[in-house]
Amino acid sequence: MAVEHDDGYRLAEPAGERRAAFCRLEHVVPWAIRGARWEAGRIAGAAELEPPLGGCAHCGAELPDTRVVLVRHRGEHRVADAFCSLDHLSAWARAGGRWR
Repeated sequence: MAVEHDDGYRLAEPAGERRAAFCRLEHVVPWAIRGARWEAGRIAGAAELEPPLGGCAHCGAELPDTRVVLVRHRGEHRVADAFCSLDHLSAWARAGGRWR
């Protein structure tokens, strides 16, 4: 399923230059459970996300080089959250993300 350019979520692992796209936040959870399948490449606009965004959105810890960054696309707006691991992204998404 294709995700619209100005909608959905983009996930990036900058250190590995890997990416994934989701139309809804809750789709992150089964994707991670089934064994994350990435595409090669970077997400558009990733340069604006450097240096890393504060701490992990789930636990607040300092972000390692292997962080993952989730960007919500809504029209022209972009909202980014960073995580110290894929497990923390999955736990954050299961809890409702920013709206928990």
